[in-house]
Amino acid sequence: MMTAQWALPERFSFEGQAIAWGVMGEGPPSVVMHGSPFSSREWRRIAPWFARHRRVFYYDLLGYGQSAKPDADVLHGTQNRLFAALMDHWSIERPDIVAHDFGGSAALRAHLLDQVDFRSLVLIDPVAISPQGSALVQAAKAHLEVFSGLPAYIHEAILRAYISAAVKHSLREEEMQPYLEPWLSDEGRKAFWRQIAQMDDKYSEEVEGRYGEIRCPVVILWGAEDTFIPLKDGEELARRIPGASFTIIPAAKHLVQEDAPEAIVAAVLEFWRGLEEPRH
Repeated sequence: MMTAQWALPERFSFEGQAIAWGVMGEGPPSVVMHGSPFSSREWRRIAPWFARHRRVFYYDLLGYGQSAKPDADVLHGTQNRLFAALMDHWSIERPDIVAHDFGGSAALRAHLLDQVDFRSLVLIDPVAISPQGSALVQAAKAHLEVFSGLPAYIHEAILRAYISAAVKHSLREEEMQPYLEPWLSDEGRKAFWRQIAQMDDKYSEEVEGRYGEIRCPVVILWGAEDTFIPLKDGEELARRIPGASFTIIPAAKHLVQEDAPEAIVAAVLEFWRGLEEPRH
């Protein structure tokens, strides 16, 4: 059933921290990579369709979802190393990558800094062009102690508003709750604000001058009404990656997986079919 309960039954130890992951389907390898402050659950409507054509690996980034939430830097500088380690653990080579937001950053950094090769790369509203950071991010960076010490009900209200701002179509409570849950415990609350404060342009600046070195076909999808990362950043990213195709998805904000999952499925499967067709 396409909307079955999302499960991450496996665990991988990365530098002593547990990483939750799962796999579905048969065929050539593919990896879906989620963004912040979300989890691999954002792929629940999409990965089963990919799994009709690929063996799909999915996981929660370190510090997110069901994975460990250490009191450490878990954003750009760590996630690409985690991804490279998972590739070794899974014993896969040249997978098809579909990556969103900070997952896109991790994929780009793994490819350009860690020399991880992909067969293809689909980027969905990725963190890739500086400067970055919403007004909330800037406030949290400046006053981390205040935000991390907010009463639980205030924290939840802000978190709900933050996630709601990522979608054009309101989430039902049963859709919203799994995104909230990892951040509602004392550990989760501190991790949420700590990771917001860790957002730093230096990690994008480290690779954004090298996008011309990408060694695989690239498709970029962008929510037309994204208020987290503006459309102009997507257009600039497409300009910097030779041969990349750029598609704007109407009536969608940053979390396109919720607003228009069918658009992602259609675009990715069409892209994959094109790679497999013989060239004359």
